[in-house]
Amino acid sequence: MAGQLLLEYRGPIAVLTNDNVDKHNAFDDDMDVQLFDAFTELKARNDIRAVIWRGNGKSWSSGRDVGSIGQQKTTLTHHELMTRGIRGVQQIFEIEAPIIVAIQGWAMGGSFQRALLCDIRIAAEGARFRLPEVGHGVIPDTGGVARLYQMCGHGVVTDMVLTGRIMSAAEALSLGVVSRVVAPDTLDDTAWEMAEQIAASPAIAVKLARRVLKHLSEPSLRASMEDELFYQTFLNKSDDFAEFRAARAEGRDPRYTGS
Repeated sequence: MAGQLLLEYRGPIAVLTNDNVDKHNAFDDDMDVQLFDAFTELKARNDIRAVIWRGNGKSWSSGRDVGSIGQQKTTLTHHELMTRGIRGVQQIFEIEAPIIVAIQGWAMGGSFQRALLCDIRIAAEGARFRLPEVGHGVIPDTGGVARLYQMCGHGVVTDMVLTGRIMSAAEALSLGVVSRVVAPDTLDDTAWEMAEQIAASPAIAVKLARRVLKHLSEPSLRASMEDELFYQTFLNKSDDFAEFRAARAEGRDPRYTGS
């Protein structure tokens, strides 16, 4: 069965669920479209007071389903796909209800970045975070690097982006990437309790508190995403990227020229 993104409503709380369990909730193009459609629906729901974004199975999301790359049934160019992705995920900024992301297992690549754009992240013990894009010949392109920079500073972000090393749940808590680490069997309950607490607060107070925080962080996030759109499109046409793919296919060491 193909993966899917589920959206359900429980009173004033919406629940988004990544459901591609066999692939650790990796996203393919169809799931991306389902996610962006869910964001569009949530933007129009003024009665929703909080959103929980969770995942079925062992991982919240392992990022991109690499087996689906090149299999998309679309006439869109690479740049058009990139633009659709950035515009789709920027809808997070326009949803009135705060989004709580409940992470277990892997949060990797573009999925990790999408989580970073949300309001609150909590993690189960043993959760792991990674940005492996450079090792695959591309750059992170979902805006999360800017948010991670705001949280962790230059050194940590550069290490994660350039080496692809793994961040543990304990380190994520110490750096403010997540606000709580809980036992795996209490993750959903904790997210639900948080959502209920937010939903019970005066709506205008929640709205204005979030607006203050958005003004502090959002402009630089949008600027970073525009850079990522331009550079990723350029990179896709570069000699080095072509050499990366050729070397992988031929089982040899690549010969990069920096162009």
